[in-house]
Amino acid sequence: MTSTRRAFVDLHPANTARGTVRVPGSKSISIRVLLLAALSKGETTIDGLLDSDDTTVMRDALRALGVPMRVAGPSLIVEGATGFPHREADVFVGNSGLSIRTLTAALAFAGGRYRLSGIARMHERPIGDLVDALARVGARIRYEAASGFPPLRIEPADVGPGTATRSLRVDASASSQFLTGLLQAAPMLAADADLTIAVEGELISRPYVDLTIALMARFGVVVREDPANRFHVAHGSRYASPGTIAVEGDASSASYLLAAGLLGGGPVRVQGVPRDSLQGDARFVDVLIAMGAQVSQTDDGIEVASPGVASGFRLRAIDADFNDIPDAAMTVAVLALFAAAPCTLRNIGSWRVKETDRLAAMATELGRFGAQVELGDDWLRVHPLSPAALATRTEHAVRGEPIAVETYDDHRIAMCFSLARFLGIPVRILDPDCVAKTFPDYFERFETLVERSGAYATLHHDHA
Repeated sequence: MTSTRRAFVDLHPANTARGTVRVPGSKSISIRVLLLAALSKGETTIDGLLDSDDTTVMRDALRALGVPMRVAGPSLIVEGATGFPHREADVFVGNSGLSIRTLTAALAFAGGRYRLSGIARMHERPIGDLVDALARVGARIRYEAASGFPPLRIEPADVGPGTATRSLRVDASASSQFLTGLLQAAPMLAADADLTIAVEGELISRPYVDLTIALMARFGVVVREDPANRFHVAHGSRYASPGTIAVEGDASSASYLLAAGLLGGGPVRVQGVPRDSLQGDARFVDVLIAMGAQVSQTDDGIEVASPGVASGFRLRAIDADFNDIPDAAMTVAVLALFAAAPCTLRNIGSWRVKETDRLAAMATELGRFGAQVELGDDWLRVHPLSPAALATRTEHAVRGEPIAVETYDDHRIAMCFSLARFLGIPVRILDPDCVAKTFPDYFERFETLVERSGAYATLHHDHA
């Protein structure tokens, strides 16, 4: 974790990328497993847990709620409390959307009084659909400020008498994390009655829901889905520690390094993401193949190679639906700069309610490189660089002047645009330490893969 936040980092132009790098643990798995371990009977040893801003937020939140945990070498041991020992707590979630959405659902039925808050951007990220779903089954949650947004105040729920079946419905079209929160809290709601969760509207990012269900099964709770898009949990279901659980490498973080293998020729091998990965973003390799990459996978990694754009190779253009992998789609938006024809990314409206409005931000930053970008409510079309833009790029390279990229305190924008160095120009990433949210030493690991080109031959940075 970076103690002094850097104002910028400059990345030299690059022609080639090759080598091997291991990615840190999955954020999505780490945060889910931390909460599941806290709600389980028995101690859980977590190996490979991601050490980043988002996981620190979740660990601190659980400690504030009285959950005991201790470090044992490279592992974290969580002493499951089958609930939260503290009945009152003020919980800070930073800008971790997964943390606030899963904690809100779990705390709604924990029998205590809690406050959930985050940074300013978190208070602009919607949570109303989740709160509405919880309120229908007796949760007592109120908004401190704007309706539908954090901060939240949670009071003990009024669940009412037990029935044969308890049903609720949720609109998960804005975020699959709403459904994930309800699923992880399901054993609390199914204590005395079978639980059915019905999904209204289009369920986005479906692989993240599959990940949630798979991890819940590791902790002893089975979720059954029927063809009508309803999810069922039997009454009396209880979490139990699996003993030890290992966290896979982060497939979303791997996407930038694998993309470097496509642009820089490779081979680039990313370790830690197995071929049978639980993570939806592992499907990013299919996109790389569609754009012209040579890909091989093993039980511990993925390797990518290509002729490399420095040889004149142009990526194949794609027009695809990214509803299932919206985070990895951001990497594709930058790869589109190197394509032979315009690339269209569809069904990415969820970008608007992430760490920043990613649709607007990506369009703006791609434009800094001279790209023509078309923007819709839930789609983005990126045209390859024109001859005029390529000429401007060459002028920047000759003068050694970097093109500066705003990052909007968004880790994924910072990592995506590191790939622009393969245009053969120096790139300046502003506020680069925003990557601490998921991949604190991203730039250092990326640099081990890159062979430099041109006179601008060192990575350097200034501190704020």
